[in-house]
Amino acid sequence: MKNDEYDDVLEPPINFSMVEDGIFRSGFPQPSNFPFLKSLNLRSIIYLCPEPYPEENLEFLRSQNIRLLQFGIEGKTEPSVSILKDTILEALKILIDGRNHPVLIHCKRGKHRTGCLVGCLRKFQNWCLSSVFEEYQCFAGVKSRPTDLRFIEGFDIMLLKQCLYSIIYQYQGYGSNKRRLLYREENLQKPQTMKV
Repeated sequence: MKNDEYDDVLEPPINFSMVEDGIFRSGFPQPSNFPFLKSLNLRSIIYLCPEPYPEENLEFLRSQNIRLLQFGIEGKTEPSVSILKDTILEALKILIDGRNHPVLIHCKRGKHRTGCLVGCLRKFQNWCLSSVFEEYQCFAGVKSRPTDLRFIEGFDIMLLKQCLYSIIYQYQGYGSNKRRLLYREENLQKPQTMKV
């Protein structure tokens, strides 16, 4: 037996799981998780915490040409519903855009903020609410937050659908032969894209 037999072992981040083909979720990646993340061939990371990304992690992202999109959602305090709604909506737009896949969504532990974003994605996918809650609770465990479940239940997925319809309509044009994307929204929070 070789002493380095464990060098080939890939260690996923805490609470790692596949959400859909090309979409993954987890807690905050540690340097020991970098070889595993490299195996996913990520194009983007959606980071849901307000804290700056550690330099060691940024170096890894630069080396792999992974784009970091940060949506700073506070973890311990209850953000206002309107701010959370706008932030989740913007993150969902990034998440459903296949140009960003494969993508990893993460917060600190991969439970609450990540659970809210994935829960809203599931509503967009027409999952029944009991299945959305079951998935949320599977990752949150005993730390499940009733406020998160209420947020997911009350999230109006039509906001995202209307946005998509607008993009499709503008792209297809109205009787025009021009194919161009004219999508603009000034009032919604934009993700903080970090140049890595």
